[in-house]
Amino acid sequence: MDSFLVVGLGNIGSEYAGTRHNVGFMVLDAWAQASNAVFSSKRYGDIAEISVKGRKFTLLKPSTYMNLSGNAVRFWLRKLNLPLERLIVVSDDLNLPFGTVRMRRSGSSGGHNGLENITQVLGSDQWARIRVGIGNEFQRGGQIDFVLGELTAEEKAEIHETGLRIAEGIQIFALAGPDMAMNSLNSKHKS
Repeated sequence: MDSFLVVGLGNIGSEYAGTRHNVGFMVLDAWAQASNAVFSSKRYGDIAEISVKGRKFTLLKPSTYMNLSGNAVRFWLRKLNLPLERLIVVSDDLNLPFGTVRMRRSGSSGGHNGLENITQVLGSDQWARIRVGIGNEFQRGGQIDFVLGELTAEEKAEIHETGLRIAEGIQIFALAGPDMAMNSLNSKHKS
């Protein structure tokens, strides 16, 4: 069975649960809920497993805090014996309008500390990433308060729907390849 590691970036702890910076966790939560999968605490994070059409997806919400996510990713890649081509990381992105989704098969961190740490620890940026726009509606100097700010109920509902769409895109990635997944996820989505 082909296996994939899907990592949602966020910060552990109830004080971060509904914040913009935890969109990666929320996406995995939406997928797990829709698949009746349950997260359990393991080394370096919470893990859930989902099988779809002969593909196994290990969902990881690292417990290492955002800026140290690379340690959790490296541990689980090694434990599952997966190459970088089987890694997909979901994170928030300030540079995209709220709810916009962008998938790339490799690339820079775009200033995201979690993505940067994964690149540093793995020694490569040759792994897929899915960025979810959280917008950038903040005053100069207000970036930290913004990303750690709580989403509204309406925004949380939208992220849940976005999470289901991303789950479909990741399944396309596993079944038909990255180009098909990018075509699906990067198209304009009506909200």
